[in-house]
Amino acid sequence: MKKFTFEELPEAVADLYGKMEGMERFFDNSSSKKGLSFNHLTKEKCCTYLNKSDLAQLFYILMDEKIFFFDDHNQKRNRNKIQVFIEDNFTYAGDGGLQTDIDTISKQFSEAKGFTYKDKQIRFLENIIGTLQKRREKLICW
Repeated sequence: MKKFTFEELPEAVADLYGKMEGMERFFDNSSSKKGLSFNHLTKEKCCTYLNKSDLAQLFYILMDEKIFFFDDHNQKRNRNKIQVFIEDNFTYAGDGGLQTDIDTISKQFSEAKGFTYKDKQIRFLENIIGTLQKRREKLICW
């Protein structure tokens, strides 16, 4: 790449700006012809206030109880597909409550399965049950 002198910079910036405008026109034209917007270039993910471990607990339980599944006959394949689905489609509440992409959730899925984390899973279930009971009461009183 050519290094520009101070005198050449304004022209180089103007040239770069022109190229960027051309790219915008190209994407605007191609996306409007296909009925798409710039949003098709970046995938929107579902956000949650759960932490990564609790998100894994929730989906592990839903998978283990066969409420959600991709492959009902092959457990290993099913687990892998559920994990990839979560990684591709969800963010979680990371440090400071900021939404964070999920690179991998394999470790948290393993913890959800292990009996070592039985107490943690029981606490999670108690929280979810409490939330669902509050929802039930709202509906009854409605």
